Amino acid sequence: MSTDAIGTAESVVSTATLAEHWLALDRDEATRNEISDLLEGKDHDALESRLRNRISFGTAGLRASMKAGFAHMNSLTVLQASHGLADYLLATEPVPADGKPHSMVLGYDARHNSQRFARLAAAAFLSKGIRVLWFGQLVHTPIVPFAIRHYGATAGVMVTASHNPKQDNGYKVYWSNGSQIIPPHDVGIAEAIEAVGEVETWDESIVDSHENVERIFTEATRAYLGALRETVWPLPSVEQVIPITYTPLHGVGLPFLRQIAHDMWFRGSNLRVVASQAQPDPDFPTVPFPNPEEAGALDEAIKEAEKYGIGVVIANDPDADRFKAAERQPGGAWWHISGNEMGILFASHIFETYTGNRSRMTMLASTVSSRMLSAMAAAEGFHFEDTLTGFKWLGNVGQRLQAEGKEVIFAFEEAIGYMFPSVVWDKDGVAAAAVFLSAMQRWRKQGLTARGKLEKLYERYGYFADANTYLVSPSPAVTVKVFERIRTLDHGSAPSKIGTRDVNRWRDLTLGLDSGSPDGTPTFPVDASAQMLTCELEDVVFTCRGSGTEPKIKIYIEARGKSKATAAELASAVLADLMTDWFPAEFGLKAAGT
Repeated sequence: MSTDAIGTAESVVSTATLAEHWLALDRDEATRNEISDLLEGKDHDALESRLRNRISFGTAGLRASMKAGFAHMNSLTVLQASHGLADYLLATEPVPADGKPHSMVLGYDARHNSQRFARLAAAAFLSKGIRVLWFGQLVHTPIVPFAIRHYGATAGVMVTASHNPKQDNGYKVYWSNGSQIIPPHDVGIAEAIEAVGEVETWDESIVDSHENVERIFTEATRAYLGALRETVWPLPSVEQVIPITYTPLHGVGLPFLRQIAHDMWFRGSNLRVVASQAQPDPDFPTVPFPNPEEAGALDEAIKEAEKYGIGVVIANDPDADRFKAAERQPGGAWWHISGNEMGILFASHIFETYTGNRSRMTMLASTVSSRMLSAMAAAEGFHFEDTLTGFKWLGNVGQRLQAEGKEVIFAFEEAIGYMFPSVVWDKDGVAAAAVFLSAMQRWRKQGLTARGKLEKLYERYGYFADANTYLVSPSPAVTVKVFERIRTLDHGSAPSKIGTRDVNRWRDLTLGLDSGSPDGTPTFPVDASAQMLTCELEDVVFTCRGSGTEPKIKIYIEARGKSKATAAELASAVLADLMTDWFPAEFGLKAAGT
């Protein structure tokens, strides 16, 4: 039975048959034992959930918990994904002009099994005649897309689950342009994976001695740091340095951050690293969730900062593609700078220091991020575009605009992701940290803190406030039911009001509807497999969508008002109405932080 029979014969294939099929393919003793034990114990529910459906390959690649079974991250599914990716690449990409083999950049972080999964992936690529550009040690995610462009590779894979819980891992795919894959590549790769039969390549030691392996860590790191230095040039003087506290949250960011910080005079007592979180640890022992956005994630760093009288804390998530900062206020409270707030601070700094042709200047943000960047662009005369959620879209749309003659200099998403195309066409937490340190020193010369700078931006462009949150869903099926109910709330039709407020525009990127467009269809791509609704009310825009990487329904609300307080009050009021009208308790949804 081939692996595509998992889905095509659901009605006739028993869980016992699925288990036997797994055991015929898997050569990893640990995961074989997991399935054998479930089979002997006749735990049909567990076998069903693990084996019936394959882990989906989407535009984020693969991401799931690490267990035996086709639905999870394990040695077999990683090998099948690698063989499928290789087959698709060889079938669709032209032979390189220099006549050399196709090449694949491979990196991995410090999560459980990341190194093993990367080594197995390397073995698969090498078996297909693909040259492997191998870091061979822990790296942060952004250096993989950087290396793809630097070496002219055909594609790249980073083994990481970013800021997911410790039991998860993932397999992130980039294409030759150094951006995450978008359709049709994701569909084509998924189909190629389904066609993979028995995998013969299980020797992970091949990468250590194969003639088609090039070790790139030293040279790629040198080139990456050079691009960072150019992005924050001119480097500040030691007199401009503000002491900071940094945490990599048990991840891989410290070596890269420390090198660029050293060049910017953040050394010794000017760069305090949280010792309890400094070294990579896949168990993330000091934080419940290794995501700097989560409540409490910066507690250790703030404690360290207060111990030494430091007023600024910065953090990366474990694979260092996201960036978070907090600033101590005059009364002693800490202001945790949101993704939207930081995005606007970055945009203003880049705009004010830009020396190129402003008629070509372009910035981007995802559609769930602050509209304040659009207001800034309108006021200052530069080009702005929004995209679908995710840096796969920001990166690819940015490169399309660049090819059309624009100069894309910055993009951001509210989930603390920031892209600096002079370094990489994807979010980069280390680059963001470097730009933030540079901006802070510049603001200090002007007598401003980050908070003071943001207040000036509100005065110029208007007051915006968000009320973003998420709900944990019991299952993907429940998420679908929630959204199906929402679409019929008004006597079988989409809601015309949220609380007492009129819906002025309704956009449904699942069904392909947009009441604000001339023909009633959206300009953004439609995806029937992903739930995403956007509404525009008076002075409020909000989006609700199902997460593609976590069991969450994400809610993004932004309001504009005559003051920060009125905008915040309006955003909170709309959130309260949504929780009552759209997300009732009967679905078993759990609010963030509960």
